[in-house]
Amino acid sequence: MLRVDLIAGARPNFIKIASIIRGIESRVSVGSSLSYRLVHTGQHYDARMSGDFFDQLGIPEPDVNLEAGSGTQAEQTAAIMIRYERLLLDDPCALTLVVGDVNSTMACSITARKLGLPVAHVEAGLRSHDWSMPEEINRVVTDAIANWFFTTSRSAGENLERAGIAPARIFFVGNTMIDTLLANQHRFRKPFFWEAHAL
Repeated sequence: MLRVDLIAGARPNFIKIASIIRGIESRVSVGSSLSYRLVHTGQHYDARMSGDFFDQLGIPEPDVNLEAGSGTQAEQTAAIMIRYERLLLDDPCALTLVVGDVNSTMACSITARKLGLPVAHVEAGLRSHDWSMPEEINRVVTDAIANWFFTTSRSAGENLERAGIAPARIFFVGNTMIDTLLANQHRFRKPFFWEAHAL
């Protein structure tokens, strides 16, 4: 059985992971050797920052919640790494798939690679070149150690190639947040002022 760990920890991750789950479930048949384990790191843990997103986006309940909680950048990253390492040592996966650029992304990538497990990064190659942003550090570190890179734009792929990543490991797949947006289009409602202002 090839099991992929899908890592989600913060609101943007939940939106991105929703379309990945739909994609897997639409392509994996009964009896398939591919499965996934949804791992919620607990980086965002308030119901409005976590639970509501699962309900509204139709994401299944996480298989595991690491309950890392808040704290400083270092405290949160360390808590995620310690708890994810414990999970992998007890019950390893075949691949860790991370999305975006939050602490959970970097922490789980480092943990998996140090245990010899491959990592795939969805939304790889994005760069702001602003080192005051914690997200930029998370992106660059994750991309430095990942095995496969799934990009949202051609420029992201070019950034990765400039960093020495072989083109065969880069896959332009588009933006999973847009996929989730389109999947929820039936829920769109015009705001009350729409008609009044002839928008």
